[in-house]
Formats: sequence, C-alpha cells, structure tokens
Amino acid sequence: MENIRGIALDALLEAESLGRASSGIITDILNKYDYLDQRDKAFIKLLFEGVTERRITLDFILDKRSSVKTRKMKPVIRNILRMGVYQMLYTDAPSYAICKESVNLAGKRGFKGLGGFVNGVLRNLAREIEPLAKENKDITNVLLPKKNETDIKRYLSIRYSIPEVIISIIMKDYGERTESILSAMSETKPVSIRFRSYMSDGEITKVIKSMEESGVILKQDADVRFVYRASHTGDVRKLPGYDEGLFYIQDVSSIKAVISLDIQKGEKILDCCAAPGGKSILASEFTGDEGSVTSCDVSEDKADLIRDNFERLGCKNTNVIVKDASINDSSFNEAYDTVILDVPCSGLGIMGKKRDIKYNLTEEGLASLEELQKKIIDSCVPYVKKGGKLLYSTCTLRHAENEERVLYITEKHGFEIVKGPVTLLPDEAEQDGFFYCILKKK
Repeated sequence: MENIRGIALDALLEAESLGRASSGIITDILNKYDYLDQRDKAFIKLLFEGVTERRITLDFILDKRSSVKTRKMKPVIRNILRMGVYQMLYTDAPSYAICKESVNLAGKRGFKGLGGFVNGVLRNLAREIEPLAKENKDITNVLLPKKNETDIKRYLSIRYSIPEVIISIIMKDYGERTESILSAMSETKPVSIRFRSYMSDGEITKVIKSMEESGVILKQDADVRFVYRASHTGDVRKLPGYDEGLFYIQDVSSIKAVISLDIQKGEKILDCCAAPGGKSILASEFTGDEGSVTSCDVSEDKADLIRDNFERLGCKNTNVIVKDASINDSSFNEAYDTVILDVPCSGLGIMGKKRDIKYNLTEEGLASLEELQKKIIDSCVPYVKKGGKLLYSTCTLRHAENEERVLYITEKHGFEIVKGPVTLLPDEAEQDGFFYCILKKK
C-alpha cells in the first residue's frame, strides 16, 4: 500500500524544487494515484494544499521550537516537519500517530539519523498544545504573536501566511480593511458551479437533485439564477452533468463581469487572453448562433485547453486561435462588437485558490507585469469597433493594475466608461477578488 504522507511529501518537494504551479502538481498526483480510496486522496490533497497555504505560519512555529531554522534544514526534513505541525494544528489526527509517522517517513527517505530530531521537535510541540486542546483554547492564537507584540506587517504575514511585500501592497490600497481581506482569502470557499444560462429552472433542478444524491451541498447564488455554490464536490469531473456539458466551474465574480457586458444576439466577440475559456463560453451563450466568439491565447497548450472546454460544453459558434495578445494583428482592427481583455496579472484576488502565487511575487515581477498589460492594451483595444464595448478585467486587487489601467485606456485610446469600475473583494461574499470595467469606444 502506498504511504499517503509520502505521496504528499513528494508533491511538496516537487513544488519546492521546481517552482511549478501547485495546482498542476496536485492534479497530476491525484491522477497518478486515482486507484486510491477517496479518503486517502482527500487527505493527500489536504496535506499538500494546507502546507502550501500555511507555509509562513508553519515555519514561524517551527523556528521558535527548533535548534535548526527551517531555511537551513534539509528539504525532506523541513517538509516532514511542516506536515507534522500542520496535522497537529489543523486536523484531528492524534499527536502520537503524527510523531510516529513523521519519524518513520524520515527513515524511509534515508534520514533515519534525524529521526530523533524530528521526534523531539514534534513531541515538544505536542506537549505544548495538548493542554490547550483540552481547555478548548484556540491553539493557533496562543502559538502566534499578538497584534501588539510585533510590527503589524509581520503580525499579518505570520497569521495569514502572506509575504510582507503583499501585505504592504494591500495595506497601501485598502488600509484598515487589509486584515478582513486577508482573513477572507484564508477561508475555504465553496466551488462555484455555473449551469448553462439557457437551461430552465426545471432542468437545473433535475441536475442538482442528482448532485445532492451523491453528497454535494448546493446553494443558489443570490444574484445569478444559474450559479450555485457547491461544497463536498470531490472530483467535479465525476459529478452528474459534467460529461454532458451542463455546467462549468467558474467563479461568480468572473460571471458577473461577462453579464455586465449586456451581450446581444448576433454580436461578434473577441476574447484576447481566453484560457481556460470560461468567459468565452458564457459570451457564446449570450450572442447565440447568430453571433460568434473568437478566443485567443499565447500557446498551443492554452488553445487546446480552450478547445477541450468548448467541445465538452458543445459550443458551436466559437473558434480558437493561437495569438500573442501583446502583438497587434491589423486584420482584427475595428472588427469586433465586443472585446474581452482579461489581462495577465499578479493574481492577488485568487491567492486562496492558487496558493503558491503569493510566494513568487517580486517588485521587479510586478513592474514587468504592468508593462505587459500596457502592451496588451495598446495591441488589443484597436480591435473594438467604433461604438463597441471593451471588458477590461483582472483577478488582482492592486489599483496599479486596475483603476490605473482603466485611466490609461480612457486617456490614451479614446474610450469612455459605461459601467464600473467594479472591485469585488473576497470579504464581501463567497467569491474571488476580481476587478472589471466596461468601456465604450467613442
């Protein structure tokens, strides 16, 4: 039988050494071990995503209780200890079992001589937290620094496991609301399921009943009729209606942006940075067979991802092109009624889902992103017909990538705002952080 914690360890080591996106790593791991029991796969996912999400918090706790700082530990030992601390704080696993399994895992990976070190660190932590658990105290609150004991940025960084460079950005733009935003990002949110917009309430209800019979809990969105929040979904590809293309997984914030375009039947639409294709699919439903949606992205891999989603959802009025959005194609100029421009961004609004985004941001990288956004804007806004619409959107919260870019579009390219700008913050509802603005070409 496979060692479940060992599989999670391998995924963490791959993420640390290769710098590959965590979402891709865990997907590949779960596909590789698809034969495992569902509970085992869920535990692997919990460990991998939990340790990735809480890395700064876990390292703070370890550094306070270990003679060797985490940055100086061997990668295998560092991640075994991170997994051990995570299990003690965020799962119901008994401390003695966590210690035993961690020591055994170190031995299996060729570090039997460090088993005593692993055991000592985890057992000392267990002795510290077990009395707190018996008194039903918030263990994390006891282990982490108090707000008045340290610099506010450091306090927020440790508590919410967010690098201080990002704390500074959010504090600059949102001030006293920063902690509320960070807290919301750290919460596990339901999956947002979007049914086909043309499905009747009766058709949707039929699929929902099938989902509920498989253990899924669903709640209809307050604003959008065909969107439901779902928990306990497991692998969404195995849900009733998935193979038939009856629904698409898409955050409600992105859905609201497309709805705000008020797309009419027969419109000719261009989605410039389309992968994985969610906005294009919804736009194709609104414009109908009388219209068309052309979806572009920079690589063949991304184009294939869009094509796969179009095929599953049965989109007939769509086509996919590999195209670099930062390079203007004069044959597209003034050819489209509506252009969707969801530009590459820092992704601060979706840190709760893409857990490794926050560890890879740098000031240099942010500056480079801002320049790329300007190039894409300069390249793509000419594609809008006179009197046509432009949707500018990002999944970040930074004013520099949002409001300032809208100002750039209005001042340089002769557009006027017709809706927005709208910033959807993660502490407002069960949604991602998202920004969008609808503009019209004069």
